[in-house]
Amino acid sequence: MMKGHVHSLETFGTVDGPGIRFVLFMQGCLLKCQYCHNPDTWGLNEGREMTINEVLSEIESYLPYYRSSGGGLTVSGGEPTLQYPFVTELFREVKRRWNLHTALDTNGYNEPEKIRELLEVTDLVLLDLKHIDDEKHIVLTGKSNERTLKTARWLSDHGRKMWVRHVYVPGIHEDQEDLHRLGQFIGTLQGVEKFEILPYHQMGVYKWEALGKAYPLEGVPSPTEAEVDRAYRLIEEGRALASV
Repeated sequence: MMKGHVHSLETFGTVDGPGIRFVLFMQGCLLKCQYCHNPDTWGLNEGREMTINEVLSEIESYLPYYRSSGGGLTVSGGEPTLQYPFVTELFREVKRRWNLHTALDTNGYNEPEKIRELLEVTDLVLLDLKHIDDEKHIVLTGKSNERTLKTARWLSDHGRKMWVRHVYVPGIHEDQEDLHRLGQFIGTLQGVEKFEILPYHQMGVYKWEALGKAYPLEGVPSPTEAEVDRAYRLIEEGRALASV
């Protein structure tokens, strides 16, 4: 029986897709984001092994809440597409049994064609665009943003619904040109139902310390409301330029 490596689960998620959601956090990630609040999810073969049926049994008790709120199942991580056969089968089963809405929270690093069967049973993609500048993206995550941008374009070209999310870190994401470029790129995409800036926070610092890792953003504050508002404004200016 197929098993997945699971980090944790949340039964009443309200930010990872519409409505109230069951959020399954998968283990494993190839990006090493400096601001990651779950570095304990990075190891691929760690966490708790669960079967599809074990996950389904966790979901079933809360079905009335998910249905009445227009919610469903979100699979996050880590990076869930690293275990795409498991997530694909899980999405198929929740649709077959209960016709639940499915959302995939991903950094877009896996090849879209490789995970095509998963995307076919995914109602909404929550796509994390870490940085629009490739060199800065490499510094921030250890990887190029080429695959993420390719995934965004694929989703757009294939008529898939997505929410684009962008963590804002003071000193890393404040450059006006970068924010305009990010907005221009988003403005060329079809199917973007929502764009969100997620303000950087320090709530995961203790996990870095517990793992014996030096925290790369030591001393970096969360952005002010004015900084976030400015970022939204500049990104929207970029989106407007893309439509000219």
